[in-house]
Amino acid sequence: MNVKSASRRRLDRIVWRLLPAAPILLIALAWSIYWNIAHPPLSVLPSISGVLESVVELAQSGRLLTDILASLWRLLLGAALGIVMGVAAGFVTGLNKKVAEFLNPLLVFFNAISGIVWLPLMIGWVGIGTGLAVFLIWNSVFFIVFQNTVLGVQLVPEVLEQSVRTLGAGRWETIRSVTFPGALPYILNGMRSGLGFGWRALIAAELVGATTGLGQMIFRAADFSRTDIIVGGCLMIGVIAMAMDRWLLLPIERRTVQRWGLVARSEGGRP
Repeated sequence: MNVKSASRRRLDRIVWRLLPAAPILLIALAWSIYWNIAHPPLSVLPSISGVLESVVELAQSGRLLTDILASLWRLLLGAALGIVMGVAAGFVTGLNKKVAEFLNPLLVFFNAISGIVWLPLMIGWVGIGTGLAVFLIWNSVFFIVFQNTVLGVQLVPEVLEQSVRTLGAGRWETIRSVTFPGALPYILNGMRSGLGFGWRALIAAELVGATTGLGQMIFRAADFSRTDIIVGGCLMIGVIAMAMDRWLLLPIERRTVQRWGLVARSEGGRP
């Protein structure tokens, strides 16, 4: 029974790991069936094999790696600024309810303005280049991280802070041991959401404001009606986003939250 139970648990873990790939495989299957039946023009919809061949060709030439690294570098710069500033400003604001209420209308106003709306204005201010992309990423990341940080700090039960203070803890010790761990899940969730929006803002900025990057690769391909490269670029954008979320952001979130004792690891391996 123990051997069967262990085998069953291993099988369950494998199934749960492979399950997220099922929708993608279904889309690929439907795409392949439709293409082989309808045979649409390549300028409208390329075949899966054609897209893969184009991606391999770009990878072998080194152009794909250059564009990916350029996009990731811009994302790193903009997201780092947005996260650091968002967490710092959000934490300070969340600790003071009057300041939070005062800034809330301004936050709602700027949060409602999509980052890409700033594109025409920022082209005139900073020109076309890395600065433009970094600003749009920062704008997309900062407000989401800021809002989630403020929310997380304000939702920490006051009774917990008071309990620590009755034991002799000072203001900074209370923040370190209670407020920060309590707000951490909201901060990490804001970081994940912010990076997703920042990644989309980056691609949009590269379409018109860069000479390299995945967005610019798609823009160049559109001039020659290379739908295979356009679709391949879109696939690379999605794959990189999923990889960052699943193998970078999600593990960091789980381990960090577990480190502060907010969730416990289950015996089955899933939190």
